[in-house]
Amino acid sequence: MQAEEHIYVHIPFCHRVCPYCAFYKHTPGATNVRGFVEAVPTEAKLRLPEGASPQTLYFGGGTPSMLSPTHLQLLVDGLRQRLDFSRLREWSLEANPATFTASKVRHWRELGITRISLGAQSFLESELLFLGREHSPADIAQSVRMLREEGGMQVNIDLMFCLPNQSTEAWRRSLEQAVACEPDHISTYSLTLEPETPFATLTAPAEETQVQLYALAHDLLTAAGFRHYEVSNYARSASTRCLHNLSCWRGEDYTGLGPGACGTINGVRYENAHDTTRYIASLAQGLLPPGSAETLTAPQRRVELIGLGLRTDEGIPLSLITANRTAVASSLASDGLCILTPTHLILTPRGLLLADEIALQLM
Repeated sequence: MQAEEHIYVHIPFCHRVCPYCAFYKHTPGATNVRGFVEAVPTEAKLRLPEGASPQTLYFGGGTPSMLSPTHLQLLVDGLRQRLDFSRLREWSLEANPATFTASKVRHWRELGITRISLGAQSFLESELLFLGREHSPADIAQSVRMLREEGGMQVNIDLMFCLPNQSTEAWRRSLEQAVACEPDHISTYSLTLEPETPFATLTAPAEETQVQLYALAHDLLTAAGFRHYEVSNYARSASTRCLHNLSCWRGEDYTGLGPGACGTINGVRYENAHDTTRYIASLAQGLLPPGSAETLTAPQRRVELIGLGLRTDEGIPLSLITANRTAVASSLASDGLCILTPTHLILTPRGLLLADEIALQLM
């Protein structure tokens, strides 16, 4: 797959910054939002061949649903002038509950957006308050209904676990209420206490508790009919898996657009500088935004493919396992941590709990 097949657009604006989030984001403030939505298509023109025809498009953030219909229309119109959307199989947009209206949803549908990833995080009022979220549990359910009735789109619900002092019963309640919304997809992310965020000084739950919470999600969601196709992701069916993220887990190239966005093109990994003002200014002059880049070596690529592939129910090709690691693979299979097929090594549910450690053993 070429980088033009998968495109990620980073929209860094948020109403307010959540205390746990380490992604590049900021409130719009005095930012020239029109300048931003005009800059992104210019970056696409500079990075991609003329007439590039993506299969997946992902608008992440930040909070892309914050964009007004006018600004979103300008952004999409600019991209359509440079890209051929005729082969697009999936177009995702991240949204926060209670940050959009029925008319916005209808506009998203008219644009061709096919999938909304809803940043719910929890169905408990106390946890939402702790996480700095502005919506209520009722807002989540209402948002899902609106997306169904007005948009007819696939819906993903993001949930967060391993909060300090979170009980298994609290986590169960969030999971059950998410299932009751009947989404097409549920993502369950363990809270990471990132440096340089307000949560950096908090204490994570004990490892035993983390394992219990993870296992609870697996058991409850698979019993509800969801396919656990990646460590943190559950799909109602094979057709509702996130195709864009699957391409990343398979190690395929992709193009990242926007301030702070990353991409990999022909073995070169780049990252745009985390500076929206400089991003806009550079592209207004027809120049790529400032940032960094490195050429990945073959060993680096192999390590990445092992680490990413082990997280999925597709596993990794046996060709990635070197001769001096075949005994390790056989031992993992004997211990019930993986399954060896004629072509792939696939972790079992028990193995997924140890995916990072197993990746190190196979490298």
